[in-house]
Amino acid sequence: MVAKIKTGDQVKVIRGKDRGKEGKVLRILPNDRLIVEGVQIVKKHVKATQQGQESGIVPTEAPIHRSNVMVIDPETKKPTRIGVHIKEEARDGKVKTVRVRFAKQSGKELS
Repeated sequence: MVAKIKTGDQVKVIRGKDRGKEGKVLRILPNDRLIVEGVQIVKKHVKATQQGQESGIVPTEAPIHRSNVMVIDPETKKPTRIGVHIKEEARDGKVKTVRVRFAKQSGKELS
């Protein structure tokens, strides 16, 4: 079982040029790439004005690969790997088997 990062997870970048940055996962793109709030690249942007052209610097969303981030453990506030365990829950009057994600460091369940 592979535990995947989900939208809304708080993550920390552990590799690459954005190492050390933290943010919330806003979107998950194809090929295990993530858009993370607060992890941005800066691009030069040129916009036309009535007087001519004006250049500016605009922050742009930078997708990062899932393998370059770890989830922030809600209890310890440190980066941790995710595990999955199976448990039974009562839903709609029936007992169902569900997979639950948890932070490996503290064991706390993740939403």
